[in-house]
Amino acid sequence: MTTDGNLTGSDSPEEMVRFEIRNQVAWITIHNPEKGNAISPAMRDRMASLLNGLNGRFEARSVVITATGRKLFCPGADISVGREAAPRPDGAPESAVGEARRMMLDGQLKLMPAILDCELPVIAAVNGTAAGVGAHLALCCDLVVMADHAKFIEVFARRGLVPDGLGAWILPRLVGLQKARELMFFAEDIPAAEALRIGLCNKVVPGDDLEDAATDWAERLAAGPTRSLMLTKWLVNRSLDVDRRTLEDNEAWAVELNSRTLDSQEGIASFRERRDPVWRGF
Repeated sequence: MTTDGNLTGSDSPEEMVRFEIRNQVAWITIHNPEKGNAISPAMRDRMASLLNGLNGRFEARSVVITATGRKLFCPGADISVGREAAPRPDGAPESAVGEARRMMLDGQLKLMPAILDCELPVIAAVNGTAAGVGAHLALCCDLVVMADHAKFIEVFARRGLVPDGLGAWILPRLVGLQKARELMFFAEDIPAAEALRIGLCNKVVPGDDLEDAATDWAERLAAGPTRSLMLTKWLVNRSLDVDRRTLEDNEAWAVELNSRTLDSQEGIASFRERRDPVWRGF
């Protein structure tokens, strides 16, 4: 920080959350080495904005979220960054009922839905320890690739805290209620091999191969039928939250919408003509 409180280039949100598009893959990279890749409010807001900004556009057709370094993916929120309190009348307490709730709604509960609701498939490339909100950031992604030395930690119970960042929503859907309680109650390290075994990740690779593995999957997705993948993600994300009749309606509408895409027409034509399809993304 400069003495007048303005962010310098090295600690600006744009530098600490790097963004680039390569081969129609949007790469969002956490880079906050001084804080071990912890996420500040400004970083969190930038990530949510980047993800939301990819919707309805054509520059990218898949997303990778990763971090720099080999030790830490993200240890959670950067609690050293102070939050400006709302103006209050004389005699008001330092923390009024409702303020912590509002902080959550305006904070982590904007970032995780931005991942879940992103129209593009999102891959987490977990390069190191992902703890607390950092773990939930990865687990809310559609696919998770981990370096073999990486690990997850549901760290909240170690600090006497309640899980946030949609952890109580995503974790039971991945591992079931009983296992989710175990992981959250005991807050023990979950090495990559164990994460793979219980369904917290899709693939474990040597650390030196992580970027290549994430690139391979992301570019395969980016070369796929983008609108079909979008609607598939939409259906799957709702499948555990609605009754069968509602899902029938959702499925019927998804098929209706997808049938109007050029890629759907190309898929049928390529099948009939016995050739590989050429997906255009719309």
